[in-house]
Amino acid sequence: MVQKAERVVHSGSRGSGGRPVGNVTRGTTNPNRMRRVDRWLAGPQGWRLRSAADPLVVDLGYGASPATAVELFERLSAVRPGVRLYGVEIEPERVQAARALERPGLSFLLGGFEIPVPGNPVLVRAFNVLRQYEEADVGGIWRLVQDRLAPHGLFIDGTCDEIGRRVTWIALDSDRPLTLSMSMRFGSFELPSEVAERLPKALIHRNVPGEPIHALLQAMDRAWLESAALAAFGNRQRWTTMCRMLRDGGWPVHDGPSRWRLGELTVGWEAVSPPV
Repeated sequence: MVQKAERVVHSGSRGSGGRPVGNVTRGTTNPNRMRRVDRWLAGPQGWRLRSAADPLVVDLGYGASPATAVELFERLSAVRPGVRLYGVEIEPERVQAARALERPGLSFLLGGFEIPVPGNPVLVRAFNVLRQYEEADVGGIWRLVQDRLAPHGLFIDGTCDEIGRRVTWIALDSDRPLTLSMSMRFGSFELPSEVAERLPKALIHRNVPGEPIHALLQAMDRAWLESAALAAFGNRQRWTTMCRMLRDGGWPVHDGPSRWRLGELTVGWEAVSPPV
């Protein structure tokens, strides 16, 4: 059952009375929903796991079904044998049901943003979790999770649609947000800015004129439309050209064609950070 939302602030490692920090969410999920962010974690960010002394990963708030936590474990095990993944959920019944799928390296725990795991994770993925909180609480939630990260650790705060066709995520290290990534399935949109409805909580209400995220989405649309002639060669070529045009126009675009061809775009956080 979804509980009435309570404010979440960075006031310590546990909630009042030792309760997990956070609120019970709807928990809806689908198999393979997180594939786009998972391949980013296993690809450009795979070095974090390979170099970690303790390859500890947390899937925070995996929902009513543990399917996406199991998928993350299997995908990252191909990057770093011996990876340890904890699925952490605030709803006891969800944890109890998931334990039937435990195996060496994969476990499920009751908890929230305090992340009650032994050790400091090198990766924490929280998808479709923070969007159910108040925007004013995001900074405090980020700080709670960032304080638990291992050296070179990464926290992923993301959102996606029901079957993972439109996906966005913010990556943070222990100090600050680093990047915003957007990944879309070709054929599922007419304009790139349609991804706006799946922006993370820190940005979703900022898509208005005068805000940096609005400027980026408008620049994506312009470059996409200007690349229309390339549609005859396929949407991968058109998206790649859009990314190159953005980079050439001064946007801090990360990675290169091997990622762009996947329908993915990552920019430095400084380009979209909301004004203070």
